[in-house]
Amino acid sequence: MKTWHYALLVFLGGCCYGVLSTFVKLAYEAGFSVSAVTGSQYLLGTLLIWIVFLFTKKKKLTPKQIIKLLCSGIPFGLTGVFYYHSLDTLDASLAIIFLFQFVWIGSLLEWLFFKKAPTAGKLVSIVILIVGSILAAGVMTNTGTELSWQGAIWGALSAVTYTLFIFLSSSVAKDTPPVQKSALLTTGGLLTIFLVFPPTDLFHLSVLMGVAPYGLYLGLFGVVLPPLLFSIGMPHIGPGLGTILTTSELPVVVILSSLVLGEQVSLWQWVGVVFILGGIAVGNLKLPNRKLKSIVHWESRSTS
Repeated sequence: MKTWHYALLVFLGGCCYGVLSTFVKLAYEAGFSVSAVTGSQYLLGTLLIWIVFLFTKKKKLTPKQIIKLLCSGIPFGLTGVFYYHSLDTLDASLAIIFLFQFVWIGSLLEWLFFKKAPTAGKLVSIVILIVGSILAAGVMTNTGTELSWQGAIWGALSAVTYTLFIFLSSSVAKDTPPVQKSALLTTGGLLTIFLVFPPTDLFHLSVLMGVAPYGLYLGLFGVVLPPLLFSIGMPHIGPGLGTILTTSELPVVVILSSLVLGEQVSLWQWVGVVFILGGIAVGNLKLPNRKLKSIVHWESRSTS
């Protein structure tokens, strides 16, 4: 596969996260609790990925490798926990802004751990993405929005754990088959969720059967596909560019909120969507080395 193919997979992984909030709201409107929706999402999603694993390529792993992958799934589960807590005290438009700080945190971690400083193009892309996320979240059109320090802390933690998940997806067990790696990552996330939200609601058959359709949908797009797509694409593009590509989540949230939930989307929010897509494009633009060398050669000849 070419590099842009891997970048596309990561982009689609971000889009998968974007479809979740719409159906989470529908599940809440149907009367299901946060713990029931979250528990069913991770439980059914983990079952789905293990079923897929039965029919795919496998690699014998040592107990140490298995534990490492399970632990790498902890940030995956914690992101959902922290983000749900931030929504308890923050408007959704503010909570998503805090979550989207993973855009620059990812490049910072890449700089600190891989000694790979962000390029000028990537820095420009990050600035555009942050501006776009503020506009797309509707902050410019909301009045009376209150900031809760507790919510801000939970939101900031969700950004850190989401960045760690992206970071680990690109660096841990690179030679493990993607489906096998994804299955272990999601299992780690499931165990984390069940520690925080004990699945007591799911013990009732009526609740389980009622929330199952939502859980299957959310499990597919929130638990199965993102880790799988990230496991395939991230090792080839790195966490810096990966965090930029995963911002595809927010435009999808805005579009589905308008089409499915019938929410009114302002002109500023559509401008924000355009900014985000433009920021993703800027983050992927590179000047070919051959062209750069020809420019340098031409300048050296002209000055001689």
